Amino acid sequence: MRLFAAIIPPEEAIEDLAQWLAPRREAGRDLRWTDDYQWHLTLAFMADVPDHAYDDLAERMASTAARHPVGRLALGGGGAFPSPYEARVLWAGVRTLDGEAGLAGLARGIRHAAAAAGSAPEGGRFHPHVTLARTRPIEATKWLRVLEGYAGPSWPAREVALVESHLGEGRGRRPRYEVRETFALAAPPAGLEPAT
Repeated sequence: MRLFAAIIPPEEAIEDLAQWLAPRREAGRDLRWTDDYQWHLTLAFMADVPDHAYDDLAERMASTAARHPVGRLALGGGGAFPSPYEARVLWAGVRTLDGEAGLAGLARGIRHAAAAAGSAPEGGRFHPHVTLARTRPIEATKWLRVLEGYAGPSWPAREVALVESHLGEGRGRRPRYEVRETFALAAPPAGLEPAT
């Protein structure tokens, strides 16, 4: 199974970014824009999880999530991978409003849980983002200036989703994502999470 652990922004945050991006997508017809209903913040990606390892992985992820408070998050700004001068991916940044340690610690914990379950995660250093578009290598500094102008609403991060990616089964032969399970995050310390 191809699985990833992610925080999925709530509908209000997705709609806000989608509305802001709509006229800008028209100016970027050469980019392959991702579908907004698939936007997520990947914590760990596991390309090949054996069926027999799934239950152990889910149990370890649930335990890890329950120990990590994240607090409030917001989408804003943006960047490009691997660099602004040979960009293949444009992304929106994910900001933590209650301190960076919670989100980075959660990602680290989820990756350790995956490795301990025999489902070693792929990828490099954790960089919180939501993928917006893919492209052939381009010079993308103009897009980064555009993305700098976006600041979305904040929301309380409450759960981690374990998502299965079905290659070629989505719109336009893109992956189709299926949320298999969700795991509650620890509540932030008193006073850090304002009422919603």
